[in-house]
Amino acid sequence: MKKKEWSYVLELLGILLQFFLLVESTLTRQRINKLNSRVDQESFPPVQLLTLDDYVVVDNGIFNITFSIPGGMVTGLQYNEIDNLLEDGNKDNDRGYWDIVWNKPGEKNIIDKLYATNFNVIMEDENQVELSFTRTWDTLDSSQLSMNIDKRFIILRGISGFYCYGILERLEGWPDIDVFQGRIVFKLKENLFQYMAVSDERQRIMPTAHDREMGQPLDYKEAVLLTNPTNSFIKGEVDDKYQYSCDNKENRVHGWISQTPRTGFWMITPSDEFRTGGPAKQDLTSHTGPINLNMFFSTHYAGEVLAMKFRDGEPWRKVFGPVFVYINSLSPDVQDTLTLWADAKEQMFIETENWPYTFPLSEDFARPDQRGFVSGRLLVRDSYVSESLIIANSAFVGLASPGEVGSWQLENKAYQFWTQTDSEGYFLIKNVIPGNYSLYAWIPGYVGDYMYDPFIIVTPGSSERVETLIYDAPRNGPTLWEIGIPDRTAAEFFIPDAQPRLLNQLYVANQQERFRQYGLWDRYTEIYTDDDLVFTVGSSSYQTDWFFAHLNRYFYNDDGNKTYAPTTWQVLFDLEDVDQSSNYTIQLALASAHEAELQVRFNDPETDAPHYTTGLIGKDNAIARHGIHGIYRLYTINVPGSLLGIGTNVMYLKQTRGDGPFRGIMYDYIRLEGPPEEIY
Repeated sequence: MKKKEWSYVLELLGILLQFFLLVESTLTRQRINKLNSRVDQESFPPVQLLTLDDYVVVDNGIFNITFSIPGGMVTGLQYNEIDNLLEDGNKDNDRGYWDIVWNKPGEKNIIDKLYATNFNVIMEDENQVELSFTRTWDTLDSSQLSMNIDKRFIILRGISGFYCYGILERLEGWPDIDVFQGRIVFKLKENLFQYMAVSDERQRIMPTAHDREMGQPLDYKEAVLLTNPTNSFIKGEVDDKYQYSCDNKENRVHGWISQTPRTGFWMITPSDEFRTGGPAKQDLTSHTGPINLNMFFSTHYAGEVLAMKFRDGEPWRKVFGPVFVYINSLSPDVQDTLTLWADAKEQMFIETENWPYTFPLSEDFARPDQRGFVSGRLLVRDSYVSESLIIANSAFVGLASPGEVGSWQLENKAYQFWTQTDSEGYFLIKNVIPGNYSLYAWIPGYVGDYMYDPFIIVTPGSSERVETLIYDAPRNGPTLWEIGIPDRTAAEFFIPDAQPRLLNQLYVANQQERFRQYGLWDRYTEIYTDDDLVFTVGSSSYQTDWFFAHLNRYFYNDDGNKTYAPTTWQVLFDLEDVDQSSNYTIQLALASAHEAELQVRFNDPETDAPHYTTGLIGKDNAIARHGIHGIYRLYTINVPGSLLGIGTNVMYLKQTRGDGPFRGIMYDYIRLEGPPEEIY
């Protein structure tokens, strides 16, 4: 057969194969009880609303949901012949609820479950019900959270799930408060939901709350060794909710599966615009309970710098959500229960594509036609790497409140909008709420942050194209040596095996996230038993010889208690020539810091004053919470050539704060640059 004919046959076979896969996919989807077509709503039962004395029930024929009135707590969720997916052994206010952690400056924290005082039906027809549960701050009650609260819930015809969003508001002149955390919580029925999925790689059978109560507490209350769990398969493992944290940019869908009947409960977040701290901010997802969360804002992996501090009567208003609580189930002929997870991921893509939604009725939620677009191109200039401008491939580009370079990491009151550049450095930031913004960026492979000087004003329907942006990567001279990869994490460095008695088997199988194992802070002492880390440039490898975190060393005092002491790392490097009249540069990027101080010395570890110190920095707590990064910091350190010599030199890195196991830092990247050279 001629080559052309073969090509035709192969093309025909390819079309037939695609058709077969399409039909198979359609049949599989039909076997999932996924009634969510917005095109053919009329084929589904109408949405019905029933108001009782203390409750309101909404039923769309797929599920029904019950709210307390006027409080606005989700008390019941009936679906797939299950009377209540929520734990009905709990009180009404402890099943499905919002809460906020706040305080008056200098006083103790208060947890407010945002119990509403008024109930209103915003819309009620056969296709949609939207409910509002509000609370207006009583200016005479100084003990109450000084915010106006509007909790909204939307149930649509033919949609297997419900939408939640809220509007929080403070008026001008209201008293000072600090706000640390805001979230939605769902506590599911424990005897049903025992399998949790956070990602393709992070899913497993989970312990029960009782298993944790019977377990052995570890170094902090969130971590428990399972000594006698109901399921013997997980005996001897560690359970800790922080082992299931996730970056904002990856936190799109997570939830739980019931094996009998086969049912899924999922939290889908279609946009990050209302989250704080940018795309790399980490937060909780689902964890033992079984509990399903949507964390709108928190200080996790950042510290108090990310708390919202309202001072001097500052007014504020923000919409959080909508997020989508999706429920699904399987028909008997589908054998693989994990089809529920695959379906939840597919629904996540549907919700993401439909963002921003058109159906929320609050005037505070910006509809698609009320938003704008910003586009452009980002390039990098680093003359010591390339004579030409370099394409900023896969760079993160975002709009956030006007501030300083890198301030988006700590921005916590307004909206943020992020995207990534394509292979040519082009970017498009879509669906931006009108406002005044600065444009920020950071580029994997390069240290530091970019900020575009002019403000960008977005108006409804606007399409703003900025000029070609050029990021001048921080650099003073040619690279003499480098350690690590400038990617804002410590993931590329050596991460040890966990202690065998403190394992989470999930991260034995998933080696890429082994940093989530419990107790790695003590492994430094157990590996470097006598002397601290020594890294020799040219022969050591950062993948195997650079510990992922600069930690304190433990020892036992006379009373048998574990005590910690500071550690000093050494970087040995050879120089064939030194210009002692010129300046060298250390670019030192940190991926995280917690109550730490890094001192840098050259060739003499005993000098009273270090050549450079960061001072006391950080409250990220990423070491204890199994994060591989927290708040990013870059230090450009001037090194006089007089401190260096021909031959072997030593840079001493001392973390001076030795009190406790969790004080320390994670390095992102270190580079020694030679004196400036003329670049033609």
